[in-house]
Amino acid sequence: MKKAPGNDVGRIVLPAIDGTTFDSATLAGKRFMLSFFRFASCPFCNMRLHQLVRNFGDFGPDFTIVAVFDSPIDNLRRHATRHSAPFPILADEHNTYYREFAIGHSLLGVLIGMLTRLPTLLEGMFVHGYLPHIVKGSLTTMPADFLVDEHGVIRIAHYGRDEGDHLPLETVRTFARQGDRAIGLGNL
Repeated sequence: MKKAPGNDVGRIVLPAIDGTTFDSATLAGKRFMLSFFRFASCPFCNMRLHQLVRNFGDFGPDFTIVAVFDSPIDNLRRHATRHSAPFPILADEHNTYYREFAIGHSLLGVLIGMLTRLPTLLEGMFVHGYLPHIVKGSLTTMPADFLVDEHGVIRIAHYGRDEGDHLPLETVRTFARQGDRAIGLGNL
């Protein structure tokens, strides 16, 4: 069943690209965005990581991001280490949390993303070199973003309709810096 606003995010324990094991219990009392991505060499995913790293300082000191990929850890290290992300990037090779969060799969979503987001795809591949030449993970995994409050409660659940569909950066920034009321959530 899909996660919804008001649901508890639960505990997440996965290997991180820095060689540690990430445990979401370390985020108690902190707001964060939990983002599910496709396979490690996905151009859209790497463009989004690039965007999040570039804008991370705008989110403030009491917010972080947890990026989860449908990929084995060795392949994820090969593709994501170069981002030098100031937040954890995790491998869920066995899709444990993808299943728990009911992350979708869609061939149509892949095709729609390729057509409607072609400039992003081309920039990722030819400007930044995010070439999908090694695919370890599902091609049809759709992205998803969850904004989680300091109590571990999901405040916004966004399931992507296509391979490049993520929460707008401004929504993330507003939630990170100003909280629930700033984005009209009130008390769930």
